[in-house]
Amino acid sequence: MIKMVASDLDGTLLLNKAQSLPEEIFPLIRKLKEMGILFVAASGRQYPNMKRMFAPVASEIAYISENGALAVDQEEVLYQDSFDRKVAAEIIEAIIGKKDAEFTCSAKDYHYLMPKTERFREHMLYEVKNDCRFVKSLDEMTDLIMKLAVYEPAGITDESVKYWRGRFSQYCTVVTSGNDWIDFIPFGTNKAKGIREYQKRYGILPEECMVFGDEYNDIEMLKSVKYSFAMEHAKDGVKAAASYTAVRVEGVLRKLIQAEGKIEEVI
Repeated sequence: MIKMVASDLDGTLLLNKAQSLPEEIFPLIRKLKEMGILFVAASGRQYPNMKRMFAPVASEIAYISENGALAVDQEEVLYQDSFDRKVAAEIIEAIIGKKDAEFTCSAKDYHYLMPKTERFREHMLYEVKNDCRFVKSLDEMTDLIMKLAVYEPAGITDESVKYWRGRFSQYCTVVTSGNDWIDFIPFGTNKAKGIREYQKRYGILPEECMVFGDEYNDIEMLKSVKYSFAMEHAKDGVKAAASYTAVRVEGVLRKLIQAEGKIEEVI
């Protein structure tokens, strides 16, 4: 029997670069809760953004945000990871120094931004719809820094991934996230850490969990449970980490609900 379902957002529940969830997911989440199944939203996005996105069921689900750096359940912070400030400063300076690259710096309740262009400022405020605090220097970033991310308007290429990993993989984990981002997170921080926290909190076994993801920042989560689904469009390396593939999360959840939580009737 499945007791917990966790899903990534961008590229998994949010397809084709969508910035709002499909309405059909909300009644499915409510039904899962009625069945005693915990739904966990697991994303590289910030916590306030995720709460708004899941507004109709925001108090009925649990959260893993910032690629596993923060886990929040019923407004209780279960843990919060943070960067060494010297490492964070070096990453920020490198991003500022790279032509066209922009960065976000994640605190618990907002992102610090130093946008180079008005286009990026508007993108974060009105398209991504993050809570943002605009600063002029690292000295103004006084909260714990959980994650850094680089955004390149031309898109994330193999070359840019190689560049950033070459610069900083000895100091932190460097991983692609969503469609347009590369994330820098402390070693040991990942979505699987959040999954283990909820398993411990609710007495749930790995074989009682189902997870969904599509990117390299989902790999640890996909490997951490028995019933893991990579999206059909995911890269081969991501699919290799999962047990199954799925076209849409909602379709698998409908089958799970019809099967009354019996995973054997779904796979």
